[in-house]
Amino acid sequence: MTTYYTADYILPVTSPAIKGGVVALDEKGLIIGVYPSSDPQLQDKELIRYDGVLIPGFVNGHCHLELSHMRGKVPTSTGLPKFLSTVMSERGASQEDITQAMIKADQDMYAKGIQVVGDHVNTAVSAAVKAESPICYHTFVELIGFDPAVADERVDQARDTEYEFEPQRTSITPHAAYSCSKKLLRSLSDKVDTKNIFSIHNQESDEENKFFRYKQGAFLDFYKENNISHEHVMANGKNALQNSIQFLPEENRVVLVHNTYTAPKDMDYVTRIGRDVYYCLCPKANLYIEGRLPKVQNFVLSKQKLMIGTDSLASNDTLDILEELKTIHDEFTDLSLETTIAWATINGATALRLEDKYGSLEVGKAPGLLLIKDLDGLSLTAQASVQRIV
Repeated sequence: MTTYYTADYILPVTSPAIKGGVVALDEKGLIIGVYPSSDPQLQDKELIRYDGVLIPGFVNGHCHLELSHMRGKVPTSTGLPKFLSTVMSERGASQEDITQAMIKADQDMYAKGIQVVGDHVNTAVSAAVKAESPICYHTFVELIGFDPAVADERVDQARDTEYEFEPQRTSITPHAAYSCSKKLLRSLSDKVDTKNIFSIHNQESDEENKFFRYKQGAFLDFYKENNISHEHVMANGKNALQNSIQFLPEENRVVLVHNTYTAPKDMDYVTRIGRDVYYCLCPKANLYIEGRLPKVQNFVLSKQKLMIGTDSLASNDTLDILEELKTIHDEFTDLSLETTIAWATINGATALRLEDKYGSLEVGKAPGLLLIKDLDGLSLTAQASVQRIV
């Protein structure tokens, strides 16, 4: 059975908005057709009508589901090093509490229209929740090890964790430049194939850049407080981005996450070395931790590939992509909804190599179907909300 849905507008994402358009789905959610309202094939069809804009399901490009039990446990505006210390000291909880928090977070994300999630893990604790979820997860198993002596051990541990998740949708990735030694990055490079996607926390704080350029700043206190050896690192005048990406194999795709302090010269560097890079923005988490947003207009002007994430409930009060878009539009009012919806759908799906099924309203895909209500035409409002249709 085919069902035909129509609204004020349809945003297929990979093609222009269709005023009064119609999207047809079969009983399994597969798109059979996308039509203008005048298409003669619709003459005898019964249409289900909505007020608002129909779009594909959202892609949450960056999340930490296993930290869902930490909602409200970390103070805001602490800066990144203090935030990290608090997460490390406060993340302990019973298995039951962690599991129930993950189940609720997963259900809430699906209800808010999220169809795909790029999720970071340190353990296999989320595997069972993901296996039962209607959401498609790509799991990034994080490597953390700033002491060169533990490099090989940490890579082997990550490979063991990787086996607990669906093999075709799992990658091993460095956590961040400030948490991974050069030896660890090189060890990882020797043990992954070209299909492995890296997803790295990048320049979330300017303290990262200060540490690598001058070996100064708040990360020195962070390492001391947490008994982390850093004597092997010398000030080299290069920022955090250069101290991570240059040690990873050239053929692999990289998602750079946060980018709060990523400057045009950083983007130029990535372009110059020819890397396949997507930049994932997590605006509400950036405000929660650092009280600052990335300079989004710089990414737009240089035509970078952008995607949207929520980060975790340790650094956010909700896992809601529409709320992330509202945060961006509040600050950068010249952006169009069509532009940012692409960041929140097809760009994320493509970055995760899932664009054959998700991210746009195209025949042959099953990306979910959402209704964005209470818009001003095709402009986002503070009152806008999302309703899952399929």
